[in-house]
Amino acid sequence: MRYMPVQKNIFREIPVVFAAINLEELTTELIRKSIHFLIALCPVMAAVNRPFTIALLVTGVMVYTCLERLRLGGQFVPFVSFLTLMASRPRDRNRFVLGPVTLGLGALLALLFYPSPAASIAVYALAFGDGFASLAGKFFGRIRPPFLLGKSVEGSFACFAAVFIAAYRVSGRITAAVFAGLVAALTEALPLEDYDNLVLPLTVGFMVQFVL
Repeated sequence: MRYMPVQKNIFREIPVVFAAINLEELTTELIRKSIHFLIALCPVMAAVNRPFTIALLVTGVMVYTCLERLRLGGQFVPFVSFLTLMASRPRDRNRFVLGPVTLGLGALLALLFYPSPAASIAVYALAFGDGFASLAGKFFGRIRPPFLLGKSVEGSFACFAAVFIAAYRVSGRITAAVFAGLVAALTEALPLEDYDNLVLPLTVGFMVQFVL
């Protein structure tokens, strides 16, 4: 009598990285990147009312800056203090959390400097490219070659894919989408910390306007 070989349990093949995910760390990263994703509303809002969208970004950055200074001064600011502490990285402890400022400024400068298609792609690169790259790299990134300066292949691919899809939806052109994805992935790989919120949309917007 022949016996069929025992099938391997596919669940045993799941990378151990899933088991190593810290729930608190996952929650913090998801909150931070949810804020990142919300910036993608800016091109939609700008298409309806550009001056209002710009004014809203300027106001948001100014209000957040004032409230964050109050928090650092020891005052509890409802919702803002809680959200800031929940979304802050270890390096942000006991100092001004710069991420929301550079995020707002990145979207603002893209809308001010570039025409509509390039500006939209730049903001989507900031929202989705950087957002998905961070999530993929942090929780699934295992291949980290030296030329990526500490970043992972998985994160860079996630950045490329997200920006490619967004750019193609905006432009309808494969060439522009591939170019935008490559520029975003290369820029996101640089060790810029919070300043990637500024450099990424400005670089993508500047470069992609020449191929649209």
